[in-house]
Amino acid sequence: MLRKILTTCVVLGTFYFGFAQTNSIAQIKSDLTASATIATEESKPKTVISGSVDIYYKYDFNKQAANNKTSFTNSHNSFELGAARLKVEHTVNKIDMVAELAFGKRAEEFSYNDAGTRAAIRQLYVSYTPWKDIKFTAGDWATHFDNEIFEPDANRNYSMSYMFTFGPFFHTGLKAEGTFGKHGFMLGVANPNDYKSLNNGKKYLLAQYSFSPNDKFKAYVNYFSGKRPSDTAKVSQLEAILTQKFSDKFNVLYIGSLCFNKYQKSGKYEDSQNWWCSGLYFNYDPTSLFGLTLRTEYFNDEKHQNVFAGVPSGGSIFETTLSANFKIDNLVIIPEVRFENASKEIFAKSSGAPTKSNGNFLIAAVYHF
Repeated sequence: MLRKILTTCVVLGTFYFGFAQTNSIAQIKSDLTASATIATEESKPKTVISGSVDIYYKYDFNKQAANNKTSFTNSHNSFELGAARLKVEHTVNKIDMVAELAFGKRAEEFSYNDAGTRAAIRQLYVSYTPWKDIKFTAGDWATHFDNEIFEPDANRNYSMSYMFTFGPFFHTGLKAEGTFGKHGFMLGVANPNDYKSLNNGKKYLLAQYSFSPNDKFKAYVNYFSGKRPSDTAKVSQLEAILTQKFSDKFNVLYIGSLCFNKYQKSGKYEDSQNWWCSGLYFNYDPTSLFGLTLRTEYFNDEKHQNVFAGVPSGGSIFETTLSANFKIDNLVIIPEVRFENASKEIFAKSSGAPTKSNGNFLIAAVYHF
């Protein structure tokens, strides 16, 4: 009897061990297969194609196209083409490539230092991420300054701010970026601002610090410094951007920027002609199909004379723009009204007489894919 019990236990034990071993091997094989599948998916090249087209109509209340002092909307009582934009992103493991082309008047104004085919290149760069939070990028990329960008489908206002117009548009060079918890850092070296090519030109230093303690508040500090090739002036700019999300429907953005320009005088860089700007953006989206953005901006150009060319001692401008966004699938319709008041008579009335104030209305259609 005892022998039968022992024999039965041995048989059952052997069967259980074999069954458990078979399951363990099967599990190991399953895990290896899953790991291999994940590795294959990670190593598989990925391509993303996107882009946009935009058109607009603008009416200047003083009936003067020259009253426009910012980028891209230099017209009156005319239907205008913005740009056709195509962006290709390709990723293989830790390497990313971005090639973005843009054609049209908007693209030509953006690449104002270039001619021919180079003007069509909006961005062209390669990035390498050797570690999870460290990335190196070489090529031509959009500037880290300002919150408005070239792509009209990424802006809530269609017309551009003074801060965008007189800040840098893009950089061509090399940069390194790192993220450490709530903090982010960027350091780079590049050609002078907005130059895709410049033989033997002095290089600019680029930098950015970002802080994001949560998903509702973000802060950025941006900087660049270098010697301008056109007039050998030493130029640098310091900027702060703060965003606060109060709810899913309402957020506020503040941006402040100060640009220093030092010109040679008696062999030394003494003559400073600076400008500074401060702006607020109020964004409200009551539904997913409709949104409003109010932009208020004060631009002080009393020393540098960007806007006030030929006007003694320069001046300042207060600009207010209200834009609506009607979203229909991939199409966004943007009706917009804009008012400006300057400290000097830099605008013109319909009669040609100078005036300090101006306004306009435009409506834009932006399609993105």
